[in-house]
Amino acid sequence: MVSSRGVVRFRRLVLLLVVSLGGACRAREAPLPLPPARIAAGAGSRRAPERHGLSLDFYARSCPAVEQIVGNVTAARLRDHPAAGPAVLRLFYHDCFVEGCDASILIAPTAKAGAAAAARPAAVERDMEENRNLPQYGFDTVEMAKAAVERKCPGVVTCADVLALAARDFVQLAGGPHYEVKKGRKDSKVSLAGKVRGSLPRANSTVDELLRVFAGKGLGAGDLVALSGAHTIGFAHCAHFLGRLYDFRGTRQADPFMDARLVKALRMACPSTGGSARAVVPFDVSTPFQFDHAYYGNLQARLGLLGSDQALFLDARTRPLVLELGADKARFFKAFVASMDRIGSIRVKKGKKGEVRKICSQHL
Repeated sequence: MVSSRGVVRFRRLVLLLVVSLGGACRAREAPLPLPPARIAAGAGSRRAPERHGLSLDFYARSCPAVEQIVGNVTAARLRDHPAAGPAVLRLFYHDCFVEGCDASILIAPTAKAGAAAAARPAAVERDMEENRNLPQYGFDTVEMAKAAVERKCPGVVTCADVLALAARDFVQLAGGPHYEVKKGRKDSKVSLAGKVRGSLPRANSTVDELLRVFAGKGLGAGDLVALSGAHTIGFAHCAHFLGRLYDFRGTRQADPFMDARLVKALRMACPSTGGSARAVVPFDVSTPFQFDHAYYGNLQARLGLLGSDQALFLDARTRPLVLELGADKARFFKAFVASMDRIGSIRVKKGKKGEVRKICSQHL
């Protein structure tokens, strides 16, 4: 859980980065020469995942106040723990990209019964390296919202739907668009670590790799760029971009596609050795707590934090989309909402293929 002191330290770090960069955050500097575009091998060649019908009024009779209940929890959590918003949004992405939106990411490892109790817990999605840095307060927020719903509507609303609603709420609370969330997902009966590898984008993914991952979910380049805009809020651990600061592609130099002032500021927060594994910096150094379209302007000014973010502007296939969404916040919001609807419909479990958990971290 993030303490109030931790939030203050984080805000001071944001101020340090902004001051160090001066006005660069809003500048549109001429980028370095761009690498030639390459065709994504296999992009779109995989069969699109199965999608099931969801509805806006799924709980109209069984739990009509579900959105208000979840909304009350998310509003309170944002006041007490500002980092909870991007944490829950990230949970939603990590859930939907692995076997669909089924709350499988929320299952906690549990020891086996009997003599095997001391053995290593069964491997679930949260065990995987890709998910180990997911903040616990994100999971706690979803559990709190689910518990509040259970008190009013026991055994009715799934954790998968609670997660989708909470993600939407935090986007809106941070200044982003309000959008209707379709409901009717069932919770997965399994959570398998083996399904994670290759299903999630990585911090240093190339555009080819990103397009392949998204194509495997039935999503395209437009969805990739729109959903990446969620990095307008939240933060990343230093380990996810340390190579860009000190040893880009084995050169022992900083990434030439990162603004030199950003490199200098980030090195102050993230030393090459001896730094804290818990140290984080904001994705968006201009408006880190505001859900807006500044993320795309940052990419144009070579202020992208992750290599996978900056790659969207460097690649000729995605650069026009970055320019388009960076020029018009309303257009970004519209594209983001449409992509959130598509990602929220991936491989939805229905009927006997799923369950309705009472506690999101535990199967029935």
